[in-house]
Amino acid sequence: MIKHLAKSVLRPFWTPLRTRMESIADQRIARSGCQRDQLDAVSRKADALEQILTVQIERLGYVRRSTFVPDPGLAPSAPDSPFMAFSNCQANDFHHPRYAQLCKLIAHRPHFHRKQWEWIFVLHHLLAEGALRPGARGLGFGVGTEPLPAAFAALGVDVTATDAPMDVQHAQAWHESNQHSDDVAQLLHPEVAPDALVRARVRHQACDMNHIDPTLVDFDFNWSSCCFEHLGSLEHGLQFVLNAVEKTLRIGGVAVHTTEFNASSNDATVTDGDTVIYRLRDMQELVARLRERGHEVQPFVIGPTAHALDYHVDVPPYAHDIHLKLLLAGYVTTSVGVVVRRGR
Repeated sequence: MIKHLAKSVLRPFWTPLRTRMESIADQRIARSGCQRDQLDAVSRKADALEQILTVQIERLGYVRRSTFVPDPGLAPSAPDSPFMAFSNCQANDFHHPRYAQLCKLIAHRPHFHRKQWEWIFVLHHLLAEGALRPGARGLGFGVGTEPLPAAFAALGVDVTATDAPMDVQHAQAWHESNQHSDDVAQLLHPEVAPDALVRARVRHQACDMNHIDPTLVDFDFNWSSCCFEHLGSLEHGLQFVLNAVEKTLRIGGVAVHTTEFNASSNDATVTDGDTVIYRLRDMQELVARLRERGHEVQPFVIGPTAHALDYHVDVPPYAHDIHLKLLLAGYVTTSVGVVVRRGR
């Protein structure tokens, strides 16, 4: 992977340079009468130089991220400016005063990371829809060890937090990397809410998102944070959202789900496998299918690259210091969210 990425970095700069070198060499051959084998020797030296540069980049562990200087004229958003006006992870969201306020609910400092953005996206929209009120019932899918169940408990919500059964593919790997939970103990975040309160208001159970337990019904809201792209195919993920809305929510209940989004292509993408990547057309199809079935869906709108950080792409091995966009399976991806109110 590193070697491939190194060559991909070199190619845009090296190929034009080499073409220019050969053109100059051809002109000099024409003027001086040099033999073609002399040019071949130069070409071999150029190949050797390319190999040396590739090796040096590999030894450095590849340039893990681009560098830039944000425009000092881009001031933080004003308090009355729109917050999370778009469906995709945007740098401007992080500059809005509301972002820092919501980060306090999960005891986080604002950090330019799409995973944090997903949690704030869920919090913001559930609060805006009036779903986070004392006595409400919430259902989380693929919660891992995220702080949202504790934050909801602190707001007086009764939460059923679920994660994949250990016999589901990759659950063991997620468990070993601290991205999986099988007990409320793994959802304790004392900096967010007292442990006793979380234990009183949050219960945990296993749930295969491709086969939702039929006893999980009549919830006021549900959510998932970058989970439904791991269900095997694009269609499996779309069907999960439909099922989560129609099988687990009461009429009028709210669903907020985030997922992986292809920011570089609306054509080619990863359609099947461990992690699929949704295109704009896939998300538009999801919205259309939900509306056709009588549900209210907030407009799915992709915002512009309006800030220097929106152009930054974290590449393997990921640094995670600025991680709004990343290179995944050859595509530039980011996070997007969809907000649905069950209509029937």
